[in-house]
Amino acid sequence: MDAIDKRLLELLQKDATIPIAELAQRVNLSQTPCWKRVQKLKESGVIRAQVALCDARRLGVGTTVFVAVRTNQHNAAWSKQFLAAIEFVPEIVEAYRMSGEVDYLLKVVVSDIDDYDRVYQELIREVSLFDVSSSFAMEQIKYSTALPVR
Repeated sequence: MDAIDKRLLELLQKDATIPIAELAQRVNLSQTPCWKRVQKLKESGVIRAQVALCDARRLGVGTTVFVAVRTNQHNAAWSKQFLAAIEFVPEIVEAYRMSGEVDYLLKVVVSDIDDYDRVYQELIREVSLFDVSSSFAMEQIKYSTALPVR
């Protein structure tokens, strides 16, 4: 990637709806080479998707919960069952396998504590968990979907 590709990524991460003519103008290219560069970034997987970012509060899921999960079953069968359990819970919007004392960290968006309890009950019905610790976010201080382009 050169400087133009990086600038394209910076611009598209802020607004993926920028018309190609405007995008080309901002990176000092004509439209066809600009379009080709964007297509190449998509084909190579650098640009994974173009999506609409929705407002969680307006969708009724303004409560964010970070859930630390520990297991005492470190085997492929349990892992497969856990991944299957979280895959189809739309409120679990992010999941990470961690190093350290916590095995998995989940980001869950819900309407309130009762709604979180429903998700929690659904999860423990599907898979055996050794320890679950939930932390409710009080305030979102920084949020960005844009990745640094270096």
